[in-house]
Amino acid sequence: MAFFSRRSKAAADPQAPEAAHDDAVDQAPLEQADADSQAETTASVGISMTSFRGLGDTAPAAPVAPTNPAQRGLDQTVPGLSDNVLLRDTLTRYPVEPQTRDLLDLARQVLQGTLYLRVRGDAQSLIAEGKPLPLASVSLGDRRFAVAFSSGAALADSIRADGGTDTTAMGQPVLHVLRHVLDGDAAGLAIDPSSGPARAILPRELIERMLSAIDEDLTIKTLLADERTDATASAVVEAMTRVPLWVAVNRPNGSEGRIGVAESRSPDGTRHLEVFSHPLEVAAMDRQDTAAPLDGARIASALRADEGLAGVLLDPRGPWIRLSRDDLAPLLALPAPATRS
Repeated sequence: MAFFSRRSKAAADPQAPEAAHDDAVDQAPLEQADADSQAETTASVGISMTSFRGLGDTAPAAPVAPTNPAQRGLDQTVPGLSDNVLLRDTLTRYPVEPQTRDLLDLARQVLQGTLYLRVRGDAQSLIAEGKPLPLASVSLGDRRFAVAFSSGAALADSIRADGGTDTTAMGQPVLHVLRHVLDGDAAGLAIDPSSGPARAILPRELIERMLSAIDEDLTIKTLLADERTDATASAVVEAMTRVPLWVAVNRPNGSEGRIGVAESRSPDGTRHLEVFSHPLEVAAMDRQDTAAPLDGARIASALRADEGLAGVLLDPRGPWIRLSRDDLAPLLALPAPATRS
């Protein structure tokens, strides 16, 4: 196994939208208010909250369960709407001129929990009447983007910008939203478009990449974003025995034909194999590494072959978890994969 230090790489400069306009209203940029005024305005915005089984479904279902501890009613910038905290907080750090690494880091955090869609009018009544849901979208130049929100505050920003207070917030699992974008003709997904500079665009091509190698239940991502308990480690290890996993591989300088697999090393020299829940997690490390699929049985074989590895570090960009060999006992018990002839 070889440990790779961080390496810089050339990056393109995808831009956040500078002037997004709601298709229904040609709006001027929202002026910045002082903090007290902003908080008062946010609290005064009336938003009804509805959750449905999925885009295209015709009947309401139970509200989508939040996946982050801060989302369990403890972090609501608008009463009744639990923020997608990981995504919201990543957007607060998102640069005005993002580099590729910034976009990839955002994309991996999008794959957590719930996004909010904005419906003009009462979504329940519209569905009952058999009418289509008028979901919000924005235009940037000649391209149209679907819209989603990370938080109640971001949704309130959008309502203040166009004055459309007759709004339903429709909470949806992120995979439903991303597939809805690809099923239509949108050029991508605009996230919190009225909350500049904390806003971003996911291009259609990136969304396709996000969905091309996905655990349909986002099992590990959900566990890592959720509240940690004594059962978290065992639940993650159980998931590792059956869901897609990746490692970061590269060819060290001067090593002909030899492929190294990325490890982490603690100050005392303890080594952990780096394992990832999605290829984007590897790309977001901003190293010259490639994501290589490696299922649980092969990860177990790698650990058995190198007794110097103390365990694994899963999704080191965070939320992360470090698992010891004792934690990994169910994984290590997997039979060795069949050798290829």
